[in-house]
Amino acid sequence: MGKENIKELDYFVDIQPKKKIEFYEAALEGLSLPQKTISPKFFYDERGSKIFDKICDTEEYYVTRTEVGLLNDIKEELYSLVEPGSAVVEYGCGSSIKIKALLSALPEPLHYIAIDISKSHLILTAQEIASDYSNISVGAICADFMEPIDWPESANFDSSKRLAFFPGSTIGNLNPSQAIQFLKNARHLVGDDGTFLIGVDMKKDAGIFNQAYNDAEGHTADFNLNLLHRMKGELDATVNISEFSHKAFYNEKLGRVEMHLVSDIKQVIKIDSLEFSFEKGESIHTECSYKYSIKEFSELAKKSGFSLVKNWTDKKNLFGIYLMKAI
Repeated sequence: MGKENIKELDYFVDIQPKKKIEFYEAALEGLSLPQKTISPKFFYDERGSKIFDKICDTEEYYVTRTEVGLLNDIKEELYSLVEPGSAVVEYGCGSSIKIKALLSALPEPLHYIAIDISKSHLILTAQEIASDYSNISVGAICADFMEPIDWPESANFDSSKRLAFFPGSTIGNLNPSQAIQFLKNARHLVGDDGTFLIGVDMKKDAGIFNQAYNDAEGHTADFNLNLLHRMKGELDATVNISEFSHKAFYNEKLGRVEMHLVSDIKQVIKIDSLEFSFEKGESIHTECSYKYSIKEFSELAKKSGFSLVKNWTDKKNLFGIYLMKAI
C-alpha cells in the first residue's frame, strides 16, 4: 500500500494491482479458454474511461440520464433516510455527475472516498469533488474494488455513518456469485450499521438493450476494441485490430447483455512467443451485464448480508435504485 500527497485531497492510497502483469496474465489465461474471455475491468485504462464517459452521453444509453434523474427525484426521501454527517464511499467513480447528485441530496455529508482502478480518472474526479465541496473531506483509493478493501486509518469513521454508493449498474458486470462476493466485501467495508445505495439496471425489452449497447456513434464499439489497443500497446501483442468487430446482444435466457469482439477472418494474436488462433466468427467474450428484477436483486442482497430499506424505479421501469442496510 502506498500513500501519496495529491493536491486538494486529504489522502490518497494506491493499492492498484501491477497493471501490466495482471493484464498480461489475464490475457494469456483468457485467450487459452475454449470461449476466449477477458474481464471487462480491463476496459478502464485512461483512454477507456474517457470513451465510457462518451457512451454515457449517447442518446441510446439510457442508464446515466435515467439514474441521475431518479437520484434527483428521490433526494427528499434520501435526506430523511440517511443520517447526517455521513461518510460516502463510491465504487468506480466515473463521471462526477452522479456523486454530485447524491452529495447534494444528503444531510450534511462530511466525507467522500472515491475508489477506482483507473488512477488518473480517479484523481481527477476526487479533485473535482474537493474543489466543489469545500466542507467535505475528500480521499481516494486506487484499487480493484473486487478485492476486499479496508477503510484507511485516516478515514476510520463510525460505521453508522458509512454509506457505500455503487451507481451505473456496474454490479451487472459480475455474474451472480461474483456479485454476492462483492456485496459481502462491501458489507465488511460499511460495517454492522452501514448502508449501501446501489443502481441496478432492470429487465426489459431486448430492443432497448440492443440499441443501448450498439450506439450509432460507435463509442461502445471503440470501448470494446480498446482491449485490443491495450494488448498491442501494453503487451506488445501482434494483433490486427481492424479485423475484429464489436458485437453486443441481450441473452434473454441468461438475463444479461453480452459483448464480444468477433474475428472477421481466420487469424492469430501473438503475445511473446505464444499464439492464439481464431477462426472466422470466433470471439473474445469481453463483458456480461446482468439485469435484475426487484425480487431477484432483493434476494441477491439478502444472501450478501443486506436488507432492503427502500427501492425506487423511474416511470418507465428502466432502472432501479436500492437503499440497503447491513444485517
